[in-house]
Amino acid sequence: MRAFVDRVSELATLEEQFSEPEASFVVIYGRRRVGKTALITEFLRDKRGLYFLATEESEEQNRAAFQKQVASFTGDALLAQASVDNWDILFDRLTQDGERLVIALDEFQYLGKANPAFPSIFQRIWDIVLSRRNVMVILCGSLVSLMESQVLSYQSPLYGRRTAQIRLKQVPFRFYREFFPDKLSYRALIERYSVTGGVPKYIESFKGSLGIYRAIAKNVLNSSSYLYDEPNFLLSKEVVEVGTYFSIMKAVAAGNRKVGDIAAALNVKQTGLSRYLKTLEQLDVLERVVPVTELNPKKSKRGLYRIKDNYLRFWFRFVFPQKGLLETDRVDEALKVIERNFIDGQAAYVYEDVCRDRLWDLGAEGTLPLMPQRVGAWWGARDVELDVVGLNLDEGRAVFGECKFWMKPVGANVLGHLEEQAAKALRDASFGPYRNAPVFAVFSVSGFTDELQSIAAERSDVLLIGGE
Repeated sequence: MRAFVDRVSELATLEEQFSEPEASFVVIYGRRRVGKTALITEFLRDKRGLYFLATEESEEQNRAAFQKQVASFTGDALLAQASVDNWDILFDRLTQDGERLVIALDEFQYLGKANPAFPSIFQRIWDIVLSRRNVMVILCGSLVSLMESQVLSYQSPLYGRRTAQIRLKQVPFRFYREFFPDKLSYRALIERYSVTGGVPKYIESFKGSLGIYRAIAKNVLNSSSYLYDEPNFLLSKEVVEVGTYFSIMKAVAAGNRKVGDIAAALNVKQTGLSRYLKTLEQLDVLERVVPVTELNPKKSKRGLYRIKDNYLRFWFRFVFPQKGLLETDRVDEALKVIERNFIDGQAAYVYEDVCRDRLWDLGAEGTLPLMPQRVGAWWGARDVELDVVGLNLDEGRAVFGECKFWMKPVGANVLGHLEEQAAKALRDASFGPYRNAPVFAVFSVSGFTDELQSIAAERSDVLLIGGE
């Protein structure tokens, strides 16, 4: 049985909507396999509800399937045999009982894809029937672009009807251990997370006793695995020019993070990339990041692109470039490349994300001497790069952090390097408001030397943050 982890706030939102005295209309959307259906199933566990999964079949076939479910749910033998050519009759029959009812329509976008007028049809059904009944409607979809155009955008006939919306994100790393009751080490959890991210379906595939590289060989490099060609499946559902988007993602995964570098790698003009980059950002696949001190991120000239999704980052970095080897069954050769580059090229990079999230948690727990108001990375002049920076404008203070995904304990030299980098950064004008009493945080998956622990014990401005 698949574990149900986190989603506390999302369930709370659904429960709140269910308890409303009037009809409620909730939209749930997000990328595939992120756990939307599991969320609905968990919510419906103790509720009177009908769950319907739309398919890519015609509208008539979907309506016939819905009619069958409504007839079974209501025990209406006549409806089961009747010829029904519109949706209104089915929703009216389903909601005639006055008891609170949840109607969940999953993959709603396929109904609109089969009939572009369906959002207008459903608007009429909501306005005339459902909004006046004791119901809670959930529209759920995994094609983000279609859900936004059919349901959420200002141009949609359904705009303004929803009483709540949930864009379901990946499960944060702080909940990741709950998927692995076999007590994996903190390092092993990071390694798995750097491939699966917080996508429950992917995480389930990586359960078991296999080491990270054998698990990758089994679940990713194996051409019969669903993960083998998952990015193509995900993007082909959302965009038309898949090849162009693949090229952009490959370029970013290879380390080309500036627009100019991406354009050069693809041998195209920068202006020709804008709409593709914007689409990838809207799909929550790519993001443009800026130094944490930037006050106007959209206008910043220091922006860099990065792949947000851990699995897509891994796939475009290690799988896509080696498709030739994999298609000719040279899995061991491809795996050797991964073994040589996985830690520095993927796991250590993801560990920095984990540390930034951890800084938020430490602030909330009161472990830090200040509560960060902004957390991110920083880069600038004089070749300064800082993995983690937390800022508090009210106190005029900053936390500077360095993350080490090493096999051995981290020593005092790392703290010294961090202090040097922080001193250079503080001379930058952007740190003008944050020069009071800096704090230094060293993150390590393999602990710390006795020397560094002694230093930290004597200094209130030094924090050592290891694995959980």
